[in-house]
Amino acid sequence: MTRPLITAYNWAPDEGRGLVRDMRVRWALEEVGQAYDVRYLNWGEQKERAHRARNPFGQVPAYEEDGLTLFESGAIVLHIAERWPGLWPSDPTGRARAIEWMFAALNTVEPVVWDQVIARVVDGKESWAKDRWPGVLERLRMRLDELSKALGGNEWLDGDFSAGDLLMVQVLRHVGDPAILAEHPNLKAYVARGMARPAFKRALEALRAGQTGAPPAGWPQ
Repeated sequence: MTRPLITAYNWAPDEGRGLVRDMRVRWALEEVGQAYDVRYLNWGEQKERAHRARNPFGQVPAYEEDGLTLFESGAIVLHIAERWPGLWPSDPTGRARAIEWMFAALNTVEPVVWDQVIARVVDGKESWAKDRWPGVLERLRMRLDELSKALGGNEWLDGDFSAGDLLMVQVLRHVGDPAILAEHPNLKAYVARGMARPAFKRALEALRAGQTGAPPAGWPQ
């Protein structure tokens, strides 16, 4: 077997905080103890034909392993969890619940979290942005409240740490205002626990070590 190969940026606008989706894949591989290699792209190369052959949407990550190429971060994490032990329980019921939480992270929680990112970062300068913001914030707070109740006083979402927790923590890291997440102390502590895991720290360190590129010309400093 060849080592998995991830395609990632050598520079990203998140300033090395590990918010770009290749972090999910790096973290998953670190959790299962699988070494991997990284192909780095200069900003802009993700839209070129060579990379679109790996990811048709011109984004990162892409994942290659023994002739298999995957481009969707959730599918990649699922593949890693199935390929190597360490990201969910061995019993079918526990595995099914872990997969459920993976889908919940990406389909139920991430859309409202990402809507807040778009409203703040992309649409923030538009004349209508101020009128839209209260609704965006209300939907985000409602979803976080529901997630907080589901987590309760548990350490992880369902028993031991799983791929569901990995994706959920990464999604929650996109909540831009720390005060919003802090409205639910159990969610704030949950994210902190995820980021304290040795595998997360190794993944973030490796990601930052690869950030050797430069922002494109004209990028705001």
